Amino acid sequence: MTAETNAAAGRPVGRVRFMDAQRVNLDGFAVEDADLGLVAMRSPYDPGPSLVIRDGRVTEMDGVPEDRFDSIDAYIAGHGLDLSVAQEAMSLPDVEFARRLVSPDVPRSEIVRLSAGATPAKLARVLALLRPAELCQAMTKMRARRTPSNQAHVTNRLDDPLLLAADSATAAAFGFREIETTVPVLADAPSNAVACLVGAAAGAQGVLIQCSVEEALELELGMRGLTSYAETVSLYGTEQVFTDGDDTPWSKAFLTSAYASRGMKMRVSSGAGAEVLMAGAERKSMLYLESRCVALARAMGTQGVQNGGIDGASVAAAVPSGLRELMSENLMAMMRNLESCSGNDALMSESDMRRTSRTLPIVLAGSDFMFSGFGSIQRYDNMFGPSNFNAEDIDDFLAMQRDWGVDGGLRTVTADRIAQLRREAAQLCRAVYQHLGLADFADDHLDRAVDAAGSKDLGETDTLAVVSAAQAIRDGGITVVDVVAALDETGYEAAAERILAMTAQRLAGDYLQTSAIFDEQLRVLSLVTDPNDYAGPGTGFEPGPERQAEIDAIRQARGVEDLRAEQATSAVPLLAVAGPSGNGAGRKAAPGAAPGQDPREVVIGVSPAVGRDVWRCLSGLTVPEVLAELLAGLEEEGCTGRVVRFNDTVDLGRIGLAAARLAGSGIGIGLQGKGTALIHRRDLAPLANLELYSVAPAVTPELYRLLGANAARHAKGGTPDPVRNPYNDEAIEARYHTTVIALMALERAWVKPGAPPEELSLEGLR
Repeated sequence: MTAETNAAAGRPVGRVRFMDAQRVNLDGFAVEDADLGLVAMRSPYDPGPSLVIRDGRVTEMDGVPEDRFDSIDAYIAGHGLDLSVAQEAMSLPDVEFARRLVSPDVPRSEIVRLSAGATPAKLARVLALLRPAELCQAMTKMRARRTPSNQAHVTNRLDDPLLLAADSATAAAFGFREIETTVPVLADAPSNAVACLVGAAAGAQGVLIQCSVEEALELELGMRGLTSYAETVSLYGTEQVFTDGDDTPWSKAFLTSAYASRGMKMRVSSGAGAEVLMAGAERKSMLYLESRCVALARAMGTQGVQNGGIDGASVAAAVPSGLRELMSENLMAMMRNLESCSGNDALMSESDMRRTSRTLPIVLAGSDFMFSGFGSIQRYDNMFGPSNFNAEDIDDFLAMQRDWGVDGGLRTVTADRIAQLRREAAQLCRAVYQHLGLADFADDHLDRAVDAAGSKDLGETDTLAVVSAAQAIRDGGITVVDVVAALDETGYEAAAERILAMTAQRLAGDYLQTSAIFDEQLRVLSLVTDPNDYAGPGTGFEPGPERQAEIDAIRQARGVEDLRAEQATSAVPLLAVAGPSGNGAGRKAAPGAAPGQDPREVVIGVSPAVGRDVWRCLSGLTVPEVLAELLAGLEEEGCTGRVVRFNDTVDLGRIGLAAARLAGSGIGIGLQGKGTALIHRRDLAPLANLELYSVAPAVTPELYRLLGANAARHAKGGTPDPVRNPYNDEAIEARYHTTVIALMALERAWVKPGAPPEELSLEGLR
């Protein structure tokens, strides 16, 4: 079909068809429409900031008089504003407020003080002024806790307890300080809570646990000590959406108090897009509606806010500047002096680049929690729905931390350590379930849970056993004390002591401070004990040497000694030094390899470490295999070859030229240990050559044989068709660069200036 035919048929050209096939086009993108609430910031229907106070009472807020306050207005006006600073905050010009927010010279405490007196419309207008880099700068200063952290989702499709325990241990070992689980079957919740509690204790001390389910059951699990925090008390920015859920600010405040009074750390959840999805945005911008939610959270006395999109992240991402709005939400919680659990727990795009563009600024700036649930399990097992990052992305995230030298809360764990912890966690969980009469799990089930990458690897399981176990936990009134006793009585005293120590800390209540986590020594890090002290370069949080070493030591990192050991596995007893004179007719005895006289002789020159430390090329072929192909190509064209190692240089052009000058034909082949190869002629300049394979990873045996054949044709005076340099998009990617550096280090270690070349034996190559 011609281009004209394509156009006539309405079919886009190939370049456009290719673009249409990319994953970013699976995302939904909306035209900005304020009437539907599809506007990130600055809707024309957003109210202007205003605040009128008479006799210590708010009589107007953001253009709405007191007699027209809805329930959200009334609650914020009555409980959410510091009236002693309100006049100062509201009179401060928006641009000046924004500049103070960004400036390192203005302390965090001053911004918190001013924000306490600002109305929702005021903060929404101020934050809408910040550019992306300014959002990062402000977030670096404004997060409550100095030390960043991260939260994980641990769930599976089957609610399998042993797999939950193994995955919780894995998440804890990776460094997650909070683990959130949920269930595809509500009745399974008590079982999930026990499994995650036990598994997390195997992985690391001090990990907080949440089971996100119906609020009464969630509170019950917390009161039994099986969970330790909650965050799924949802707030909304319009009264209509609030009342659709049979809630009011007062009912949410009561529930917040119920959690806190029973020793559970407590955040609320909100975020852009919720009101839009429920057709209740009232033509307001997403940022303004979220500003109302955050002001309400502060008024209710919660410890923090899980916001930045959450389930509606893709809605915000669908409109212009949506990601700026999502990050502004997190910053807004920090300005209100609340813990920010950054809303990265919902997949906002099918594009890896867009997902990363959402997450990276938060990781660079630092947050109390980088994720409101990093899916530490695979996407298909994430019963909250896929997170913005999941188990498929853990290595990428660890590399991201290392790339920027920042602390995203995670660390690399060795394969052996993961295997050990997963087995320990599964065994602990099985012991608890057996001792308490909840369920029995066979050895093969345990082995599958330890090895499983996800629930699909478990095969057939008894899901009714999980339901029965959960019912027994609930009906039997099982608490954390029973779990501790079960571990102790089955011989797992160390695990019992870890959970008991965590329970004692919960009773002390110190972790109810704002923005609190436990470190692995059960010390509370919070707004009170670990306040953010950023005040410009040289201040604030910086990973210490030990933590920086953890960040840097990703499992894929390789050094020269690693490569040396890897190369040694391919060493074979070939390529021994043959002697100084070689086999060329009429040669004179001389140190090193001698010039040849045979007009059909081609010399293959190899680099210094070949046959010493370097035995395998980047393509995966061994050096002897490559040499065998080159020699076979020469022989097919009626020429002979010999192999000479040059000890005074690693430069391929110089090696190839020196080989040509030794060859009776005046034609040489240069070969570096990494597999780069060329054909040279004795009368050319060092950087000139006849043919070149510069992309070593992509060179095949057939191409090496063809290079040998072409060298022979040059030796016979012919003009062969040059071999086209092999190329694919993998061959020059980063996967090879560090290996090349190490290979060249091995090569250079054998360079001896002035050392003569050595002819190598061909024994075993033919």
